[in-house]
Amino acid sequence: MILADKIINLRKKNGWSQEELAEKMRVSRQAVSKWESAQTAPDLEKVLALSRLFGVTTDYLLKDELEDEEFTDEPDRAPVKRVSLALANEFLEWRAKAAKDIAAGTLLCVVAVIPLILLAAASQAPGWAVSESLAAGVGLVLLLVFVAAAVALFISCGFKNTPFAFIDREPFETEYGVDGMVKERQKAYRPAYVKCNIVAACLCVLSPISLFAGLVTEKELFTVVMLAVTLLLAGVGAALFTLAGVRWASTQKLLKEGEYATRDPRKRRVKETVSTIYWLSAAAVYLAWSFWTRDWESTWVVWPVAGILFAAVMCLCNLLLERDKER
Repeated sequence: MILADKIINLRKKNGWSQEELAEKMRVSRQAVSKWESAQTAPDLEKVLALSRLFGVTTDYLLKDELEDEEFTDEPDRAPVKRVSLALANEFLEWRAKAAKDIAAGTLLCVVAVIPLILLAAASQAPGWAVSESLAAGVGLVLLLVFVAAAVALFISCGFKNTPFAFIDREPFETEYGVDGMVKERQKAYRPAYVKCNIVAACLCVLSPISLFAGLVTEKELFTVVMLAVTLLLAGVGAALFTLAGVRWASTQKLLKEGEYATRDPRKRRVKETVSTIYWLSAAAVYLAWSFWTRDWESTWVVWPVAGILFAAVMCLCNLLLERDKER
C-alpha cells in the first residue's frame, strides 16, 4: 500500500495524469491504476524505470514507510526536452519531404560517374569525333556538377533539420498522445516501406545482369553502356532504400525503437562520422587512381569494392564501440 501511495504522490507532484504516466512508462493505464490501488505491484524493472522517471532512489520506493523523497545523486541534471504532438507531426512531415531530397542526392552520387565512363568509351570508339582530353574534361565537369548538386541537397536538408536536431543528439520525452499518433502513422506507412525495400533490393541484385549482357559482345562501347545501365539501376535501388529508410527512421526516432533505442547518441554520431570519412576517402582513391592511370574504364571497380568493404568497416566500428562501452 505504501508503494502505491508513493507513486500517486510522485505522479501528482509532477502534474501527470494516469494516462501520461502510463505513456512514459510504456504500459497501459489499467496497469498504472492497479499499481496505485495496490491491486498489483510493479516488477523490479518497472521500479527501476519509476526511479529514473521520478528522479528518486529505489530504496525510497521500496521502503515500507512514508517519508520525504530521497532523490538520486544527479546534480544539475539538465531538463529533458519534450516533444509535443504538434512538433511530432511537423517533424514527420518534414522528414517525408527531406527523404525525397536525400534520395535524389544519393542517386546523383551514384550516377555521377556515368557521363565520364560513357565519354571515355566514346573517345576510344571509331566513328565518334570525341578526343580523349575532351571526354575527360567534360566527364569530370559533369561528375563535379552532379556531386555538387547532391552536396547542396544534403546541406540544405541539414540546415532545415536544425529545429529537430535535438531528437538525434539529446534525450527527450514525448507528450501524451505522441506515441499513439506515431505508431498509427508507422502502421499506415509499413506496407509502402516493405514494397519499397523489396523493389530496391531486387534492383540492386539484378542490376549486374545488364553488365553481364554487355560482356557477351566484343563491342567495348556497348559494354560500357551496359555498365552505365548497371550503375543507374543500382543508383535507383539505393535511392529507394534511402527514400523508405529516412521516413521509417523518423518514426523510430520518436518511438525510440531499433538503433534509436539506445540513450547514448555518441554511437550514432561516431558511425555517421566514420561513414562520411569512408566514402570521401573512396572518392579520393577513385579520382587519384583514375588521373594517375587515365584508365577510366577500369577504375570504376573502386565503387563495388568500396560497397563490399563498407559493411566490414561498420561491423568493426560497432565492435570497437561495444568494447569501449564495456570498459
